This record gives sequence, C-alpha cells and structure tokens, in this order.
Amino acid sequence: MTIEKLKQALPNITDPSLLQAILDKGQVINFESGKILMEPGQFIKAVPIVIEGSVKIMRMDDEGKELFLYYIDQGETCALSLTCCTASRPSEIKAVVEDKAVMIFIPIEVHEQFSNEYKQWKDFVSSTYQMRFQELLVALDAVAFKRMDERLMRYIVTKMKQHKANELHTTHQEIANELGTSREVISRLLKQLEKKKWIELGRNVIYIRDDFEELISK
Repeated sequence: MTIEKLKQALPNITDPSLLQAILDKGQVINFESGKILMEPGQFIKAVPIVIEGSVKIMRMDDEGKELFLYYIDQGETCALSLTCCTASRPSEIKAVVEDKAVMIFIPIEVHEQFSNEYKQWKDFVSSTYQMRFQELLVALDAVAFKRMDERLMRYIVTKMKQHKANELHTTHQEIANELGTSREVISRLLKQLEKKKWIELGRNVIYIRDDFEELISK
C-alpha cells in the first residue's frame, strides 16, 4: 500500500501526517468475494476501511433471516462498526465481501487516538455516520412503506450500479434472503419483469435492460 493509492481511496483526507499514520498503524488485508468478515455477536476490534472492492452489510434476526442494509464502497467505513468499536459492544450486523476487496483495519485504540489528534479523521467519522443514517432510513422506508415489487426493482438498480454491469450473477434464493422474503415471491416477481421484457432470466443470472432504471421510474 502506498500513500498515492491511499489518497485515491480517501480523497477527503488530505493531511499528509494522517495519511502516513493510517499506513503506519493500519493493517492491510486482501479478501476474496464471499468472505464473511463479521457476524452478529462478534466483537469488532478495528475500524475497517475499504480501499478496493465493496462489502455488503446485512441485519439478521434470531432465526437467521437476513435483510440487506447498505454497501461499503471504496474509501468508506461502516458506521455500525464504529459504534460497536467505541462502545465495546458485539456486532449486530453481518458483513460479507461483495467484490474482491482490499481493506485497511485501524485498531480501536488508534481510532481513538486519531479522533483526538486529527480533525480530518473526526470529519471522516462524522460524515460516515450521517451517510449511513440516511441509508438506514432508506432501508427502513423500503420495508415499511414499499411493496415487494418496488423493493425488488430498486434492489436490481442498486446491484447494477454496484457492479457496473447489466448482468447480476445471483440466485432467486439469495435475493429473497437479502430482501427478507421467500424465493417463491421473488421468482414470481422476476417472471413478471421478464414478461414485460425488462429483464431476461438465465441460470443463476439476470440480464437487465440498459434503460431499466428509466423504465421503473415511469
């Protein structure tokens, strides 16, 4: 990991001493897609920052059902992880590597030191809380107020943007897990979208029209 690469990943952190401190005291780790980084009940001992790739954050209930909350992309961290670190509480989320990722982990004691010494680190943490709070409100609104077909279509758009592709390699069951519903419901709704010719279904893949987002907004 170099300073230049860190600058590219964290464009809002321009303080050379802070960038160097992140490099000196952070631990850089590479992860393959699908790697589970955190599960409910585990204690978080470091603040994770994504340098490359992305991480999917999900909430789980007592029965193991999952609900997708948000992604952590390049240059971002997880507000829920920050909260658990600061309060020394066990994790309440599940974190899974979505795209092959490079991450740097800042130990909790270093995070506290940075918060006292560097204004830009405090700003980074503050903006993270604000952004994630808005994303959690969006997730809550979707569950509380939107029909499942609307949630599914927004989910497809989110995945398209996340992977920068019009092909989603996933199963109906995986989608159902993330949206907190059954595979049968997802399969039926996907078939409806296919009948409209908005998508095409393959084996564990969904092909999406370029103008899909425009179509669902009409």
